Amino acid sequence: MENKKALKLIKLIVEELNSNGIKVEKQLENLKNLRALAVEEELPVVAKTLRLVYEHLEEYETFVAPIPQEEIFNDEGELEEQEKITGSDSLVYLMNLIKNCENKLNLSEIREYNTYLEEFSI
Repeated sequence: MENKKALKLIKLIVEELNSNGIKVEKQLENLKNLRALAVEEELPVVAKTLRLVYEHLEEYETFVAPIPQEEIFNDEGELEEQEKITGSDSLVYLMNLIKNCENKLNLSEIREYNTYLEEFSI
């Protein structure tokens, strides 16, 4: 994101998450304001993500979307089980992806969050 107000809001969200964890009421307004800025910047994937995130927080009062992880295979070619990181750590990670959403890899991971959140709510 390039909007200075958006970057400042992301910084505030991350600081609050790191200090207090997920406080739904505090985060909802910030996320809705950040979404409006993403719409202004014509970032449809980010705007959708932010909407899905605040709707998820409103409904579940937590954030269960895990940080996207690469698949790791052991020597036998079997997929290794990895610990899923959710909650405020995952939301902080997502905010940092959004801050640098012009990076193609970050945008790909943002889309993974979208897919997870859409499937979770079905």
